Amino acid sequence: MTQDNQPIEGTPLIAPSSTDHPLHEAAVEACRSVYDPEIPVNIYDLGLVYTIDINPENEVNVTMTLTAPGCPVAGEMPGWVQEAVSGVPGVKTVDVALVWEPPWGMEMMSDEARLELGFM
Repeated sequence: MTQDNQPIEGTPLIAPSSTDHPLHEAAVEACRSVYDPEIPVNIYDLGLVYTIDINPENEVNVTMTLTAPGCPVAGEMPGWVQEAVSGVPGVKTVDVALVWEPPWGMEMMSDEARLELGFM
């Protein structure tokens, strides 16, 4: 990103998750405990969680989206994710950023989510 928070040409808008951090899997499982009330699949398998970045101080940054900007729980869902991930032993702080780019699409769902929703 540039100083005015504009993406640098050719760089992705979303940074990759820090999957090698010892708390990553527990943070993923915490995200899997959060459900959109209108869809019977957890937000992680729906593909709503774009990244889980954990720094060496165990501070977690989650970047996520919703299925649509007009989602009725748009104001509440980030707080649910923050609460769930904050419950992971060893996590110091959690910040959840709600983004709309890239937009969510059904292709972001896991195979398990597609199966659960009858798309396979």
